[in-house]
Amino acid sequence: MSRIGKKPVVVPDGVTVSVKDHEIAVKGPKGELTQVFRPEVGVTFDADKKQILVEQLDQTRTGNAMHGLFRALIQNMVVGVTAGYEKKLEIFGTGYLMAVAGDTLQVRAGFANEIHKKIPAGLKVVCTDQQHVSISGCDKQLVGQFAAEVRAIRKAEPYLGKGLKYEGEVIRRKESKAAGKK
Repeated sequence: MSRIGKKPVVVPDGVTVSVKDHEIAVKGPKGELTQVFRPEVGVTFDADKKQILVEQLDQTRTGNAMHGLFRALIQNMVVGVTAGYEKKLEIFGTGYLMAVAGDTLQVRAGFANEIHKKIPAGLKVVCTDQQHVSISGCDKQLVGQFAAEVRAIRKAEPYLGKGLKYEGEVIRRKESKAAGKK
């Protein structure tokens, strides 16, 4: 059995949970999320103790993996609708900048054309200045996926550090060819 799957998910005040068929819906102050779970696991909500229990129905390797996975997904849903998730990106380089216009993120990252990235529904993207952008929302997977797609436009390169990176990410720098000559 999964050790992670055995732990109950504590539901804070202000969060409503409904389980029907093979679907769980979690609603809180930041939004609402739903997740369809597999037949290898069973999900029950104990309203008296305010906790969600995930049980393993299939005693196989896949059932064991799904037990821990769906408990972690449900935990992420509860945290997402209460506190939310946020990723911050920064851009470095001469003439490199980012801006939000309506529902698109505009990125100028040294290409001939400006890159326009459509912001998915459910995400809030804010540019604090032209070099920093904050991506936030209640769905952890959606926030991380969109942040990774934006970063992939031009990842920071190791020689000058130009490009997009997560805030606080350390880019290992390399010496240029000229540094070796004497």
